Amino acid sequence: MRLRACAALLLFLTACATPPGGPTSRSPRMANLQRAAGLPWKDGGRCVVREASQPWPALVERCYQALDHERLEFHDSTGRCAVASTSAAAVGLGFCVLAAPEIAVGAVIVLGVAVVAVAIQEELDAYELRHLYPEEAAASRGTKGAPREAIAKQKSKPEPEPAGQDWQPPVPPAPVDRTRRASCEPIPVNHRGGSDPHNKCADKIPNNSFPGWDVFVNGKNFDALQLATRVLWEVKTYNFDTFSDFLQGQVIRDQVPKMRIERGLARACGFDFRVGVHSEAHKEALEEAAPDLKGFIVVMDWC
Repeated sequence: MRLRACAALLLFLTACATPPGGPTSRSPRMANLQRAAGLPWKDGGRCVVREASQPWPALVERCYQALDHERLEFHDSTGRCAVASTSAAAVGLGFCVLAAPEIAVGAVIVLGVAVVAVAIQEELDAYELRHLYPEEAAASRGTKGAPREAIAKQKSKPEPEPAGQDWQPPVPPAPVDRTRRASCEPIPVNHRGGSDPHNKCADKIPNNSFPGWDVFVNGKNFDALQLATRVLWEVKTYNFDTFSDFLQGQVIRDQVPKMRIERGLARACGFDFRVGVHSEAHKEALEEAAPDLKGFIVVMDWC
């Protein structure tokens, strides 16, 4: 009952926190799914998909037990949860922080590599594909939509493909506003080349939406895209630990400015950015040379 009382209070806070300009362009259901996509769920996300149409605090109340609590840390830096309920200790700090109308940066920390739950991933992909090909939804309502061929012609053409690979996977368009350039739409393109191990590491990134392809965004080929969480990736497969001190220094001096540029290109289009490296030594060297890159570099344990 205390959990329900806290949820009711947070529902009230959510209403008070709604901006006067009205609802956002995203549906509340999709906003909830995208918000939940970054959290670890023990049930594969089935509870979230079932309750996604509810207000966020109500969803958290109903699905809180389905979370993998061992992989979560909660930090109430604002002190809001301490005063939100006189029974905060009984309700649980984690629930209060997670169900808050706006989660402050760093309030909820996921330990380990974030992998989108299967049910949530499928729901997000289905939503994006419905919006990519609206004629299919229109046909179900007995109206005429734009033909798929016309939509395809409006897209920028990808790089030429070798024989036998004339199929291009459908790409859900990135949400763009009127001021954002059309180049922010992610487009799968052929791997630029390089080594097979490099491409395999990129393809195996958890929840890679387009394994086997690079993704062209904002004038650059990125190695991978996690579409559900809107994260663009670059991978570095150097055997950094075997390099001489001089060569390690050269590599770091070359990579840091490029990573900053890549992060800027991703952020300009509303994407987050990550770099995968092979070793902890490589990660530490990059972060020591560029403290602003801390949190953006991940040691790849999948390749």
